[in-house]
Amino acid sequence: MHRLEVGDRVHSVGGFAPSRQDLRKLKYLLYTLRPQPGLRLVVQTEGGPPRQLDVPAQVKQGKRIVDLTGATGDSDIWDLLREAQSEGRLRRHRYHELDEELIVWKMPQFDDEQVVDRMMEKARKKKALILDLRGNPGGAVSVLERLVGYLFDRDMKIADLKGRKEIKPIKSKTRGDRAFKGKLVVLVDSESGSSSEFLAHVVQLEKRGTVAGDRTAGAVMRAKYHGHELGMERVVFYGATITDADAITPDGKRLEKVGVTPDVLLLPTAADVAAQRDPVLSHAAALLGKKMEPAEAGSLFPVEW
Repeated sequence: MHRLEVGDRVHSVGGFAPSRQDLRKLKYLLYTLRPQPGLRLVVQTEGGPPRQLDVPAQVKQGKRIVDLTGATGDSDIWDLLREAQSEGRLRRHRYHELDEELIVWKMPQFDDEQVVDRMMEKARKKKALILDLRGNPGGAVSVLERLVGYLFDRDMKIADLKGRKEIKPIKSKTRGDRAFKGKLVVLVDSESGSSSEFLAHVVQLEKRGTVAGDRTAGAVMRAKYHGHELGMERVVFYGATITDADAITPDGKRLEKVGVTPDVLLLPTAADVAAQRDPVLSHAAALLGKKMEPAEAGSLFPVEW
């Protein structure tokens, strides 16, 4: 076997042993810094010996100048639009109504208040909701506030923001009669960040439901993006994201670099990943009285590329 297989355990990436603490640095190396021609991996398939793989990178040389005006007759603008559409498809909201009583919502990011309204209108007709925030890096605070407003029958303080200047706290206003009153399970993992962590924490703090999965990312400090450009006829666009505030939860906790520890700590094994089983979602369904095998749970939201 001379290729990387789903479910392989990665012991080394480019000579470095990956760890939870170094995950951000590893992503920075792979996705932000200058692309490398390839990486040397040491991996192990369950039941087999460690093996070394040299994996070449798929690096594509882009244009130095991209024409977004269409004046030259080329398709640069349409290429960018197609890329955005493809990315949007991968980050779309997905859901399954398993029966008359239970709905599972795979929420990839906090990006659209109207989507929250539509999904919670569906959930309001059910007795139970599994909110899957695994892999959700966060997003707009306004969307977080709206979603929390659907989950509680009273106004809630989600967090205080501490910056150089006085900043209004993050608060939600209950949706009243439109709020969801059923049972709730929230799923999180090591890539659940920011708004996902605030929601999971307030659910735990208020004992609104059960949080299951892995400890969250611990990435909750507020940041703002500042866009810039240089040039006139030919413009260079660039920008920087600057952290401007820390967040403190109502019980006085600081989640940055700490994260939220689930009520039920549960992770898929390498064998589960290889077989496309989802024991976490299966367990969440069991908590709500629904029998669903891990293989069935794994088929609900297959990984897409």
